[in-house]
Amino acid sequence: MHRFVLPESIATGCSAGRFRLHRKESLSSILELTEKRSMIDTHSHIYLPHFRKDLPEVLDRAASAGITDIMMPAIDFGSLQEMDALTHSSIRFHKMAGIHPCDVDGGHKGLGEQLLEMGRSTDIIAIGETGLDYYWSKEYIPAQQESLRRHCEAARQLDKPVILHNRDSTDDLLDIIGEQQDGNLRGIWHCFNGTPKQGRRALDLGLHLGIGGVVTFKNAGVDRVVAEMPLDRLVLETDAPYLAPVPKRGKRNEPSFMIYTAQKLSELFGISLEETDRITTENARRLFRVT
Repeated sequence: MHRFVLPESIATGCSAGRFRLHRKESLSSILELTEKRSMIDTHSHIYLPHFRKDLPEVLDRAASAGITDIMMPAIDFGSLQEMDALTHSSIRFHKMAGIHPCDVDGGHKGLGEQLLEMGRSTDIIAIGETGLDYYWSKEYIPAQQESLRRHCEAARQLDKPVILHNRDSTDDLLDIIGEQQDGNLRGIWHCFNGTPKQGRRALDLGLHLGIGGVVTFKNAGVDRVVAEMPLDRLVLETDAPYLAPVPKRGKRNEPSFMIYTAQKLSELFGISLEETDRITTENARRLFRVT
């Protein structure tokens, strides 16, 4: 989850034949290109109040766009109750347990034990989101770093992925992942927007890269970096309700908009939209161990 206005370097930010998306094309026109889709939104805060007024319609649009699974990272432990209220006949919802770095204030005593207790539940598929955020406040940096370590330790012990938030903290984040990596830690650098060197280091540390709306932003440069990364280590995400992709940028993000991010990946790698869906969905299923 990102509660911020993107920095200027991001905010100012090869076609695949008939699948090329023009700015004037609507979501419905894209969906007409394929009869069947299967996509996993690996990072969506669909349980937040932003969707309270029209959640059924949002989920119907997601299902129509081919979203079969939505992975829901927690903001805090109270998020789990909100997640439990979600239901849809065509979509599976998967919960995570964790404390967002912006919610870390040094007051979470016994965090490791809490994460292990909650994470043992079979309906918790990952630990997070955790990570580091040096943009909003530097007051609790030591507490954030300690929280990240506890999340990584729990993820390793539970054999579940850890989901990582990163804002102005890349080197420290990857250093801690390196210290925690014993061959059993896997996870996602959510909302990847790093350099090629940082991306390769994250991959070497066993992480996948979560690709969201930022890859579609003009002049951001994220698309050029993503094109250098291996497709078999990329997963799609929205970070809904934040960071909607072009052409929906500036609006409330929702899972159905992930089609625009998938289309961008298709263009970057010169493959069809169906192939992008298939590969990124397989990547997500393998990482989260869902069928």
